[in-house]
Amino acid sequence: MRNYSLFDDEDDITVETGDSGESDADRKHANVTGRHTGDAGADDRETVERIIRQYRDHIAAGSIAGTDAVTDSGDSALSVGEAPKAGDSGLITVDDPDGEEGVSDEATDGGYDSANEAPDDSENSADEVTDKTRMELYDWLQCVVSAIICGIFIFVFVGRTIGVEGDSMRGTLHWYDTVIMSNLFYTPKNGDIIIFKPLSKDFGDTPLVKRVIAVAGQTIDIDFDTGQVFVDGVVIDEPYINEPTTRRLNFSGPVTVGEGEVFVMGDNRNNSSDSRDRRVGMVDTRLILGKVLFLAVPGKEGPVGEETRDWSRFGFIY
Repeated sequence: MRNYSLFDDEDDITVETGDSGESDADRKHANVTGRHTGDAGADDRETVERIIRQYRDHIAAGSIAGTDAVTDSGDSALSVGEAPKAGDSGLITVDDPDGEEGVSDEATDGGYDSANEAPDDSENSADEVTDKTRMELYDWLQCVVSAIICGIFIFVFVGRTIGVEGDSMRGTLHWYDTVIMSNLFYTPKNGDIIIFKPLSKDFGDTPLVKRVIAVAGQTIDIDFDTGQVFVDGVVIDEPYINEPTTRRLNFSGPVTVGEGEVFVMGDNRNNSSDSRDRRVGMVDTRLILGKVLFLAVPGKEGPVGEETRDWSRFGFIY
């Protein structure tokens, strides 16, 4: 048996309900008395409110009196008894369908008493906020870690940025340009701009940037009088050079490029230390860091204090 106290500002009522699982002769009746309150367990409160509404509706319609039955929409029949006297403390008793005994609570003006205290949701709400905050932090941490891993992967396997220093590639690349290079599945080809580590200590640990003129098996020769460059006896078209090649350095041709090597020169032919210089010579392909693909940030140029970036140069490099 479970008991709940309810209050209402309207008339007191008495409702009797029996356990539908027993016979009519042995039916145990529980008195449902008092006034209706807004503080009760959701399920039982709805049941009692439904009982009270049905009772009042039938009384208003004149369809029941005395002990006439009021049938609930649930599975029990309700019999109507006498109304409680004024001043009676209301007691609502609701039979448990399983026959288990509940608690009996006298009605109070404050709603729930200690036996039927309304659950405090503040602790649950705080826990939910904490869990939500933790999930948000976890999501942010995942994003940061993923970004770092992707950055490392791109930097190592796909491409990386590098700054240009010097004028040896002027005409294509200038001082302080920032370029993107890649060595992913790269095989050197004629005309590629590459970055490599020179063997000579004269250049320190600074990588050099040059253009591939000839690859393994090709023969290179230069006519320094006309400034023409020949590969396998054919003059190559070089629209990218800053000026014709007239500086010999240590070159003596024709010369054939060895296996696993490339012959390189700067686009600023007469101001470049490249394969014509014995300190550089033929470049071992294993020393190539990658191919320059993209000019990301043009370097600043112009008079001191008035330097500007020529963004028209931004884009892919050929």
